[in-house]
Amino acid sequence: MRNKMDNQSGKERMDKAAKIKLNKLEHLFDQEWEIIPAGGLTGEAFFAKHEEQRLFLKRNSSPFLAALSAEGIVPKLVWTKRLESGDVITAQHWLNGRELSPDEMVDRRVTKLLKKIHTSKPLLTMLERLEKRPVQPEKLLLEVQDGIDLNLLQHPTIQKAIEFLQKKVKFIRYDDYAVCHGDVNHNNWLLSEGNRLYLIDWDRPLIGDPAIDLGMLLYCYIPGNDWEEWLGLYGMELTTHLQLRMKWYVVMQTILSIQWHKDKSRFHEMNRWLTFLHNIL
Repeated sequence: MRNKMDNQSGKERMDKAAKIKLNKLEHLFDQEWEIIPAGGLTGEAFFAKHEEQRLFLKRNSSPFLAALSAEGIVPKLVWTKRLESGDVITAQHWLNGRELSPDEMVDRRVTKLLKKIHTSKPLLTMLERLEKRPVQPEKLLLEVQDGIDLNLLQHPTIQKAIEFLQKKVKFIRYDDYAVCHGDVNHNNWLLSEGNRLYLIDWDRPLIGDPAIDLGMLLYCYIPGNDWEEWLGLYGMELTTHLQLRMKWYVVMQTILSIQWHKDKSRFHEMNRWLTFLHNIL
C-alpha cells in the first residue's frame, strides 16, 4: 500500500510540474494555439498547433540543437526564446513521420547519416565550445563500477562483464574523436512523410570514440556476416581493434541499461538485456 501511495503522490507531483511548464509555454502563444505534452521521460517536450501550423517545443534544449538543425540532422529549428524565468524554449518544425522499425535499421540512409554526424567538424566544434571533453574509457569504467548496486554485482553475467571491461580497458584507446549520439536505438530515428531521415533525442551528446555508436547499432541490428559490408559503406575497415572497441562499449552501455531498467522496476527489460549481455560475452 505504501508503494502505491508513493506512486500516486509522485504522479501528482509530476502532473503539477507539467502544468506549471505548460502554463509558462502558453504565454508565448495566442489563445488559438493548442499546446499538449509530447510525453517522454523528461516531461520537457510539447506539441503546439494552430490550424495548419505545427511546432515541436522543447524546454531547456542544449544550444547544440542549432548546430544539429543547420547540419540537417534534426528537423529545422524555427526559433529560440528565453522566458522571464530563465528557461529557454526552442521550436522546431513538427514533422509527420514515424520511427524506424528494427528491421529498417539496415537502410543505407542510417549508415550515411551516422557517418555524416561522426565526420562533422561544425558539430564537433560546437560541442567543444560548450566545454564538452572527450569521454575516456577509464572514467566510464569507474562510473559503471560505482553505479551498479550490490545485487547486480552478484549476478554471474555482470561479474563476467565487469571483468572483461577491466581486462580490456587499456587496449581500446582511440584518439580520432567524433560527436556521438550515445543512444542509436531505432526509436530515435525519424523518417518523415517526405522520406527524409533524422536522428533525434540529442539530450546527452558526447565526444568520444565513434565505436560508442557503431557498436550498439551493429550488435543490435546488423547480422554479424554483414558487418564488413556495412562498415565499408560507412567508410571504415572492420579491424580486430575496432571489433574490440565496439564490444567494450556495448558491454559498458548494456550494464548501464540493465541498472537503469532495474531502478525503474522494468524487470522484463532488465532480463532481456541480461540475456543480450550473456550472449555477446
